[in-house]
Amino acid sequence: MRHTRARLSHFRYALALSALLLAGCSVGPVFRRPPVPTPLHYRSPGAPAVGAGGVPARYRQRTILGAGPGGRWWHLFHSRQLDALIGQALADNHDVAAAEASLAEARQGVRIASAARYPQIMGGLGTGRQKYGAAFLGPEYFPPFTYFEGGISVSYQLDFVGATRDSIAEQHALAQYQRSELAATRLVLSGQVASAAVMIAGARAQIHAVDGLLGADRTTLALVRKAVAAGSVPRLDVLAARAQLASDATLLPPLYQQLAVARHMLAALLGRVPAEWHRPDVTFRELVLPRRVPVSLPSRLLLRRPDILAAQAELRAATAAAGIATANLYPRIELTGTWAQEGLEPGQLFNASSTAWSLIAGLTAPLFDGGRLHAERRAALDALRVRADLYQQVVVNAFEQVADALDALQHDAQLRAGEARALVLSRRRLRLERASYRAGNSGLLPVLDAQRQRERAKLGVLRAEQRQYLDTIRLLLAAGGRVTSRAGAASSRLQ
Repeated sequence: MRHTRARLSHFRYALALSALLLAGCSVGPVFRRPPVPTPLHYRSPGAPAVGAGGVPARYRQRTILGAGPGGRWWHLFHSRQLDALIGQALADNHDVAAAEASLAEARQGVRIASAARYPQIMGGLGTGRQKYGAAFLGPEYFPPFTYFEGGISVSYQLDFVGATRDSIAEQHALAQYQRSELAATRLVLSGQVASAAVMIAGARAQIHAVDGLLGADRTTLALVRKAVAAGSVPRLDVLAARAQLASDATLLPPLYQQLAVARHMLAALLGRVPAEWHRPDVTFRELVLPRRVPVSLPSRLLLRRPDILAAQAELRAATAAAGIATANLYPRIELTGTWAQEGLEPGQLFNASSTAWSLIAGLTAPLFDGGRLHAERRAALDALRVRADLYQQVVVNAFEQVADALDALQHDAQLRAGEARALVLSRRRLRLERASYRAGNSGLLPVLDAQRQRERAKLGVLRAEQRQYLDTIRLLLAAGGRVTSRAGAASSRLQ
């Protein structure tokens, strides 16, 4: 018994020493973020500044570099209805709920992988009846007997090449990927809701403008009929006026279709079918175009954009997977110990004489597998290079999106100012043409042409305004906008 205790003590010391010496070993690649561009500006230095070109101040927007969109970026539009829509979408959208569940699942994967760092202890109780064959025992004879046993077994695999550590790192990276995917889902959803609300507001404003245009057409038609009755113009002018009214009436169906599609999209984003969702539409009167648009510094964009963080997490997971594939080429050492009580009667399980134990140290090493393990390692390294290239491309695409959105704001301001000037001039021309027509100095065609010009200008102003709102939303999202809301409180507690 004394020698047995000494051997057990020496075994424990050897085990502890091996763990200390080998715990820091790792044969896999070390994660390194590949080089990515970190420019000081999003656009080339020679590019004109946003709002340049003599655009009136009421149409200009100024970007505040370094501020970064806040946690509720849509508050910049100062619309309570928009706030309520986005809050409801964050709470009820099924894509967000699925992303939250995926994150919870990934966290359980971390716990599962982390369990390998500890010894695995199993307990068991059993009973059975057994009879030995005569050929096995020879002349001895043992009648059938019943036995009882109970005990525990402990197994532990030494992580001397870092396989367990890389497995845990891989699961941590996958959990970070799901966390970034959840943030991206919330961000994209908030942008889609805001864009749908703006498209609804734009469609309604254009429908109202076309209704006004049709009213003007009817006024022109009435004017022509009076002139025909007075004998000052030919009857052909009545047909021209009616044709203009019919032509302008064709503008309404596409606008109503746009409105319906935007409403249906908004209902789906809120987790509803179109028939179940009813809420007053957002109008341009309820929205305030941000004059100061916060934009993150280029160096901070890498830490704000959820798609960049997700790509980085995938790169970490690929690095860990390559480490696991490398560790599989090395031997594995597993320690197993069992302790049990055995007896022919239940009461014998509590006797010291019924104690049985074993200690086993096993080493397994791959000898021949047809090249499978080496091929798996090469495939993991290739996958690592793929993820590195994809990460770099995601970063490049992010800078491209911000630069495009910055240019879009400048061009939108110039377009809106130009459309506004065109509307003012077209109204003046229409008044003059109508006065000339009443006085009999000109025919109806100049009036109809001026009316068409005013129609295009008025609709152009509304389209430019809608485009300016949509591009502002796009810039706020591209610049790393974030979503923190009461609706996301439940999921944030999971983090």
